[in-house]
Amino acid sequence: MTTPEHIESTLRQALSATEVRVIDESALHAGHAGATGGGGHYRVTVVSPLFTGKNSVQRHRLVYAALADDMQQTIHALALTTLAPHEHK
Repeated sequence: MTTPEHIESTLRQALSATEVRVIDESALHAGHAGATGGGGHYRVTVVSPLFTGKNSVQRHRLVYAALADDMQQTIHALALTTLAPHEHK
């Protein structure tokens, strides 16, 4: 399983996400100090009912908690878009 597939699977399960899109932007950061250790850069969009009534900081904390182990090894940076179902078109 690739890292983007793992991120998607983890977020779908942990957050009951109805949609997860993961874009690997690691190549855009080649030579960046964080990239040398093997951690990738990802742009992630997550739609979850668990985000309803939560602000963006609370939503991001849920994502980071779900990916905590991966943030120590395979993920260096995340650009997050977090939406409740009623916010997603």
